[in-house]
Amino acid sequence: MRFLPTGARRLGLPRRAVSQILLTQLAIAAGVAVLATGLFLAPLSGQLDDQAMRRALAIAQSTAADPSLAADLLRSGPAADSPVQSTAERIRSATGAEYVVVLDLDGIRRSHPSADRIGRPVSTDPGDALAGHEVMEIDEGTLGRSARGKVPLVAADGEIVGAVSVGIAYDSVRDRLLGAIPGLLAYAGGALAAGALAAYLLSRRIQRQTRDLAFSDIAGLLAEREAMLHSIREGVIALDPDDRVRLVNDEAARLLGLAPDSADTLAGRPLDEVLGTGRTSDVLTGRVTGRDLLTVQGPRVLVANRMPTADGGAVATLRDRTEVEHLGRELDSTKGLIDALRAQDHEHANRLHTLLGLLELGLHEEAAAFVTEVVGVHRTTAEQVTERVHDPLLAALLVGKATVAAERGVALRLAPAALLPDRLVDPGGLVTILGNLVDNALDAAAGSAAPLVEVDIRADGRTAVLRVRDSGPGIPAGRREEIFTEGWSTKQPKAHRERGLGLALVRRLAERQGGSARAGAAEDGGAEFSVVLPEALR
Repeated sequence: MRFLPTGARRLGLPRRAVSQILLTQLAIAAGVAVLATGLFLAPLSGQLDDQAMRRALAIAQSTAADPSLAADLLRSGPAADSPVQSTAERIRSATGAEYVVVLDLDGIRRSHPSADRIGRPVSTDPGDALAGHEVMEIDEGTLGRSARGKVPLVAADGEIVGAVSVGIAYDSVRDRLLGAIPGLLAYAGGALAAGALAAYLLSRRIQRQTRDLAFSDIAGLLAEREAMLHSIREGVIALDPDDRVRLVNDEAARLLGLAPDSADTLAGRPLDEVLGTGRTSDVLTGRVTGRDLLTVQGPRVLVANRMPTADGGAVATLRDRTEVEHLGRELDSTKGLIDALRAQDHEHANRLHTLLGLLELGLHEEAAAFVTEVVGVHRTTAEQVTERVHDPLLAALLVGKATVAAERGVALRLAPAALLPDRLVDPGGLVTILGNLVDNALDAAAGSAAPLVEVDIRADGRTAVLRVRDSGPGIPAGRREEIFTEGWSTKQPKAHRERGLGLALVRRLAERQGGSARAGAAEDGGAEFSVVLPEALR
């Protein structure tokens, strides 16, 4: 898939992100090379000046250390053929200095490269050297600019009799500096070329990763992604290779029961820490594999799909199937009621025919007794339920389930001690729990030798305790926890919905209220389910 660039092209700048990055890196590399060269050259000039002055001072010190020079200065006068001039010129030639000047206490030159300047005063102040101090400086003299070293000339008795001044031509210092520049530029050019090559290789990699997009296109895609993720009605959660959260959109936060504004705080946290251990975490992290996997998170039934990404992470999508499951269960109930009504229709027709026959035969008393008996059975069942279960929703549920059970040949009865006042905090939740347990019990009891389902529901203070027993085959001890797992069922799935969610919802609703749901064995065989709901009554 290739994204088309959008927006106007900026004048003088390339459009593609990789080209802008390459030019930026080249500019940075060139700037660093120029800066490094400048920072190296700036102290180099001073270092060369210092080296030249120290060399001049060393030559001057060596010259002044000759004991015969002070004696020659005292014995001879200022002349071109004096021993002082001969010694100074010999040292100048041997060391490569520009000049070696010996002067007396009056500042008169006793030696000089130009013989006609012997006997003349020096051009710079010799006071510091004649006072016994050594001097290093860059100064302008009769021979031009030079690096100079001046030392006092001391006789054998320790008296200062003059001074020695040595100069190194400044042109030689400048030549050394200029001579170093080509090599330095060569190194800088090599470093710049290496930086340019690295920048090119890096830009090629970025080009592959960004699919040759412009920065404006990347920013636009990011904005579109954010808008899409937060507007779609499907939960999206992205994980890294270590199953840490990368992204959670608003719908995923809602479906998983997370705070709406917690997306930023969840980033980087392990999914098991965010959701806790359980089937939902197992499905999202890939520990449970498959397509359209069902899981229960809080009160919601979710359908999850997981798609791995190239870096080892994954993106999971979540869809809410709570309403679909509720509709499916209502459809099951409706179908059961329709079957019951159909059976009752046949039974009602038979009873009408019987009543008509009794009336035609003139057996009026027998007909009245027959009607009383038929009506009394249904009235008795309803009265028994409403006397013990005072909540109208639960009472209506049990009356309806009793009718369905009768048509399926199963006896549904309340336990003798059953009693529940009309003080429920969440009647709807208890209806869901009781309806699922009774449906499962009816399925298990149907076909047994003496089909029976017994419901025991009572209040213990503010705690509601619910037990449903059946006469079915029971549940093996090793599988009594497994049956509460989402997707586990011994029944064939129906066309309109998945199996294996009823008991999972029962336990989840019970735990949400701080209670528990357990499966066990009934005293006379079959299974017994117990649900305890603390704080269920006002």
